[in-house]
Amino acid sequence: MRILALTIDLDDTLWPVMPALERADRDVDDYLRRHYPQVAKIWPIPAMRELRARVAAERIDLAHDFTAQRYLTMQRAFDAAGIAEAPLDAMWEIYATARNSVELYPDALPALEALAAKWPVASLTNGNADLERIGLRMHFAHHISARDAGVAKPDARIFLAAAEQLGVAPDQILHIGDDPELDVVGARDAGLRTAWINRPGHPWPGTLGPKPDLDLRDLATLVQWLDTNHSST
Repeated sequence: MRILALTIDLDDTLWPVMPALERADRDVDDYLRRHYPQVAKIWPIPAMRELRARVAAERIDLAHDFTAQRYLTMQRAFDAAGIAEAPLDAMWEIYATARNSVELYPDALPALEALAAKWPVASLTNGNADLERIGLRMHFAHHISARDAGVAKPDARIFLAAAEQLGVAPDQILHIGDDPELDVVGARDAGLRTAWINRPGHPWPGTLGPKPDLDLRDLATLVQWLDTNHSST
């Protein structure tokens, strides 16, 4: 089957996300300590994370929207401290700045440049990474987020939304991602081809059904495989 377009996950496929998320939590906590010490005292970082987890569990309707979950978490933290006017936008800007200060894997940018030169590429993410802030927007023809689509991976509908934007049949799209269930199973069930970027070299979890079409250690290997086996023309 010819590959005519690509979709690619962002967090933990192009960059490790945990360092950025941890830095974002610290930066917000520093802001609270300086400007709202009563909130910071009630909600140190571990407690704030637990609050966000509770919000996520309670608001299943926001499962596709991490940004809305975080806004609601910040509002609840201020409510608990008896402060009605929470600087939600200011805190979000602090969080987003740090969250999008990511360090790409060494293979990521060369691979993106090579892939985008030959195929239409769409980013496909459950998260709230901002490609403009990160400086990668020019490499993508489309950006599909769970927040905009209204559903999150592994729901087939987000993959089909990407196929519609790309104007390519699902079985002629290769989805590239690191998560066995969210990326591989989700894309497979939507009819896409699958490339698992398996940097640690884990065995495929047999409970998740058939293996991905490709099981690769990095994006450079993916570029080599595509150059050898497929053409966009």
